[in-house]
Amino acid sequence: MRVVVGYQDTKSGRDSLALGARLAAAGGGELHVVLVLASNERATLAPPEVGFTRYLEQAALEWLARAQTWLREHDLTPATTHLRYAESGAEGLLEAARELEGSLIVVGAARGGIAGRFRISGVANALLHAAEVPVALAPKRARRTPGSGVSRVTAAIGLRPGASDVMTSAIRLSQTVGAELRLLSLVAIDEDGLGTSDAAAAAAHQHVSTVLEGVRETLPDGVAADTVVAHGATFEEAVIKVDFAGDEIVVVGSSRLASAGRLFLGATAARMLRELPVPMVVVPRDAALGE
Repeated sequence: MRVVVGYQDTKSGRDSLALGARLAAAGGGELHVVLVLASNERATLAPPEVGFTRYLEQAALEWLARAQTWLREHDLTPATTHLRYAESGAEGLLEAARELEGSLIVVGAARGGIAGRFRISGVANALLHAAEVPVALAPKRARRTPGSGVSRVTAAIGLRPGASDVMTSAIRLSQTVGAELRLLSLVAIDEDGLGTSDAAAAAAHQHVSTVLEGVRETLPDGVAADTVVAHGATFEEAVIKVDFAGDEIVVVGSSRLASAGRLFLGATAARMLRELPVPMVVVPRDAALGE
């Protein structure tokens, strides 16, 4: 697995660096740290001064050197660093992923938001609606557990067709990093029009369980998975009720609106992301991690 980390010399940048290093180390893969600066070719009212451009480039190289130092201090996988120029951070990361044949792009959260959760930044938002490879989202403070490995990969399975991309990615990731595999589905009782009736909730729970069992029966030989169904009055409440290990990764699929081979974060996955205390990997439609 070749991991491409979108890096900035900030706490969020170190969150993405920590998650990328953790995944690369767990899977025995390569780690590429990419810092993107605005291209000088971009149209501006006043062209930047040459002195300022040189200063910014030197600063960027020092930031990348600090990333290497941080990895060494935490005994993590050494990285190859790259300084890129592009119209935007997302464009630079996408180009780097193509050229490096990256399996996965890792980015951190925007400023603000709740500790341990992910707030979508401008770069992440662009990647989540255009990337051709899976994108991993590092929650705030992921840097505090840089070398803990991955104990479990959870595939979030919906009730509509199209779970094969998620399953394939989750299976490959769990096998690559040596983690347990779990299948998860969520029931929002009020939002699904089930009211508060215990009987209705139980019926929904049984339906989801049946779906998960059906998915589990399609697993390749030698691959085992636990299943879990969580329900709540709302989708967010259902997510909060799930027990997540601190070193767990959640894998979700793209929206049905996504073009083939492209990533598009759907509304349900976005709501799940806001409540998740662990990293999420979003996979493109009709594509899977490792292809």
